[in-house]
Amino acid sequence: MEVNPPKQEHLLALKVMRLTKPTLFTNIPVTCEEKDLPGDLFNQLMRDDPSTVNGAEILMLGEMLTLPQNFGNIFLGETFSSYISVHNDSNQVVKDILVKADLQTSSQRLNLSASNAAVAELKPDCCIDDVIHHEVKEIGTHILVCAVSYTTQGGEKMYFRKFFKFQVLKPLDVKTKFYNAESDLSSVTDEVFLEAQIQNITTSPMFMEKVSLEPSIMYNVAELNSVNQAGECVTTFGSRTYLQPMDTRQYLYCLKPKKEFAEKAGIIKGVTVIGKLDIVWKTNLGERGRLQTSQLQRMAPGYGDVRLSLEAIPDTVNLEEPFHITCKITNCSSERTMDLVLEMCNTNSIHWCGISGRQLGKLNPSSSLCLALTLLSSVQGLQSISGLRLTDTFLKRTYEYDDIAQVCVVSSAVKVES
Repeated sequence: MEVNPPKQEHLLALKVMRLTKPTLFTNIPVTCEEKDLPGDLFNQLMRDDPSTVNGAEILMLGEMLTLPQNFGNIFLGETFSSYISVHNDSNQVVKDILVKADLQTSSQRLNLSASNAAVAELKPDCCIDDVIHHEVKEIGTHILVCAVSYTTQGGEKMYFRKFFKFQVLKPLDVKTKFYNAESDLSSVTDEVFLEAQIQNITTSPMFMEKVSLEPSIMYNVAELNSVNQAGECVTTFGSRTYLQPMDTRQYLYCLKPKKEFAEKAGIIKGVTVIGKLDIVWKTNLGERGRLQTSQLQRMAPGYGDVRLSLEAIPDTVNLEEPFHITCKITNCSSERTMDLVLEMCNTNSIHWCGISGRQLGKLNPSSSLCLALTLLSSVQGLQSISGLRLTDTFLKRTYEYDDIAQVCVVSSAVKVES
């Protein structure tokens, strides 16, 4: 008959506790009017209660703090802190004690121990304490692995470990939208607006300390989340930027290409990196969390091989009176020279003045030229400028440009302000 040896008990005890800030103590006030049967009994009991606020006993919040009663929730972007204590429960001296704390995630294993050096000896009723910190950067299951090795007085090497499993939750839901600017007529690459929608999906309110956009090297950014009132910059969200559970807030940013990139035609095309959002918030009693999104990308608008944009155009013109516009023609190709011919086709309301079919000459790669054109409108109202055609004589390819811009046409009896 095989007999298993008794399981040897360890001389050391391991305790692991999560470090979190306390919460405000709450109570349920019970009161009544003096003419009721209890009289002033309930009010006197609340006044004698040490947890209530003196002079405001009917408030639910008290002056005391409550220590955490459970492990609680851990959210992405917060700092996980834990207290590790190894206590010598025996009556003998233990030598060569090594305490190691690792955090296992779905993708990596991290060493959180402050020191990997062993402690020479640990006397009875003494302990080794350590506090570990880690900024949580992954959601999902995390396992804290605490391992302890030591040597007994008899020279026997002992080893044991404990596992502490917890879930990391997502605190915010971030959605982004890009809008191409329609009013920018001067640059080869238009401004782009970024709308960031941030929703608090936790069960407690958040104080949004900072929401900023860190642009890529191609762009400059301007935040559009504040207004100027009497020379003072005031946020559009008010003086208290709290985000209640399940509430959503929208932030707006304007990105404009830097001059060195905007002047080079075609350098910003296809999928471009805009930047990343940096979000910092605080929860109860000032616990801070921080999230950075991955690099935000957008598909830059495609203009083909040739782009035609407007440099100058009047807002309002007189009926049947010539007016001038300035166009900018850009060769977006980085390798091919173009030989362009300009044709101007009249529409029902827009009539071009000048010679149609004239040669514009050769246009080198990534270069541009400005062209002044004259036209008039025979119809009142908001009229769309259309009818420009550019033909590349090398490839025999024609590019059509309609609905380039709109102009308001008024009767000549109405004075047009410049």
